[in-house]
Amino acid sequence: MKLLPLLLLAALPGSLPAQPTPGAPPIDSARARKIAAAFPVLDKIYADYAARNHVPGLAYALVVDGRLVHAGALGYADARARTAATPQSVFRIASMTKSFVALAVLRLRDEGRLRLDAPAETYLPELKKYRPNTLDAPPVTVRQLLSHAAGLPEDNPWGDRQMGRSDAALAALLGRGLSMANAPGVAYEYSNLGYALLGRLVSRVAGQPFQAYISARILRPLGMNDTYWDYRRVPAGRLAHGYRWQAGAWQPEPLLPNGGAFAALGGLLTTVEDFAKYLAFQASAWPPRPGPDAGPVRRSSVREMQQPWTFNALNAAYRYPSGRASPMVNSYGFGLRVARDGAGRGYVGHGGGLPGFGSHWWLLPDYGVAVVALDNLTYAGPTAANFAALDTLVALAGLRPRAPAGSAILAQRQAELARLLPAWEVPANSPLFAENFFLDEPLAGRRQAAQALFARAGKIGSVGPLVPENQLRGRFLLTGEQAAIEVFFSLTPETPARVQQLDLRLLPR
Repeated sequence: MKLLPLLLLAALPGSLPAQPTPGAPPIDSARARKIAAAFPVLDKIYADYAARNHVPGLAYALVVDGRLVHAGALGYADARARTAATPQSVFRIASMTKSFVALAVLRLRDEGRLRLDAPAETYLPELKKYRPNTLDAPPVTVRQLLSHAAGLPEDNPWGDRQMGRSDAALAALLGRGLSMANAPGVAYEYSNLGYALLGRLVSRVAGQPFQAYISARILRPLGMNDTYWDYRRVPAGRLAHGYRWQAGAWQPEPLLPNGGAFAALGGLLTTVEDFAKYLAFQASAWPPRPGPDAGPVRRSSVREMQQPWTFNALNAAYRYPSGRASPMVNSYGFGLRVARDGAGRGYVGHGGGLPGFGSHWWLLPDYGVAVVALDNLTYAGPTAANFAALDTLVALAGLRPRAPAGSAILAQRQAELARLLPAWEVPANSPLFAENFFLDEPLAGRRQAAQALFARAGKIGSVGPLVPENQLRGRFLLTGEQAAIEVFFSLTPETPARVQQLDLRLLPR
């Protein structure tokens, strides 16, 4: 396969191609240089993916700390016309649309206009006559539709061909009744129809078509002006055309119709540059913090949609594309897939596939990095390429999870513990410690164990910075002449919070 030259956008301090999301952390120059050094390796990962899978055209982007820092493209947006793919090419993103529908539902919830745990029939009365096959099953809730736990069957082959069908067609489908695979709330089952119902729900509650509501309340506030519901509105020369690889050649796929009730399951089209703004918005929900909320949906609601609401599967034999083994737990949030590997690394994102197109994005919330890749080959999912890109970036740039914010009381307790150790000159009823502390291990025993440990470490020369695990739990180092001592402590839920646990561990040099 012939590949066109890569079209790259590299960003270091002073040359950013996009404005950061409000609240984005300041640029760390050293971190930026390490990440930029990995760009050629990332480019090769995507070029290899495209060549291996006979992808006509591909565009991809990397977002770091709320900023688009790198984008590339290769191949053709239109293979027949030999129109090169660029980061400004507009691709269909299929099921990546679902998280936008979920955001619309959450925004309406935040406005007090609906409840997630209410029966969906509250807002869609046509569902009232429906009851699952099992007589003891409760009504389907809005939350279950969001998290693919409503009991509807997996319907990818069928759902894709519903694109463009009208609201009247969905109403007729509901009038004939629905067939269920499970009782609501007991199992994960990916349902395109479920998201068509959510689109219908948003339209009803918002009082306008869900496409108009999402465009006005989410896309435009994020500045996503190159994102469309109708491919006929895409500027000339920028629309990516879909293909199927068959008999050693690219066969054109007809563009599926736009509009209608089923657009909620996969109707959006966008560019990687425009979608980078959405990646930055999803990443901006972390860490939880004080300060103004820029919207267009509350940070707390974005974090809520990124939680694993419905367990999907455990892949105990998963291997990263590099060959590194790591079990992977897969779940579904609200319009998002949620995964966590054996090392505790968490992913949030979604893929998409329609005749003629494949797409995928991943965000590592704890690291502040995200990637998106869009291509124009039928069901060609760049999921593995995105996994490889992030895993490689973390390794090459030496990225570490961002520490959560601590609290004033956590910092205060750290300082008090650093002054106290190793002498333990403190009464057993000290207000520093919770009531359980010296009951769990008497003062004399703690003093003896600590002094033995500090004797091995040698004279303490420095107290390291506090590394919070959350606002009431953290660790720090006391560095001695011979070794360092790691101090782990956690606080109680009281006010003021007191030390309930303290563990000391020698770290030989």
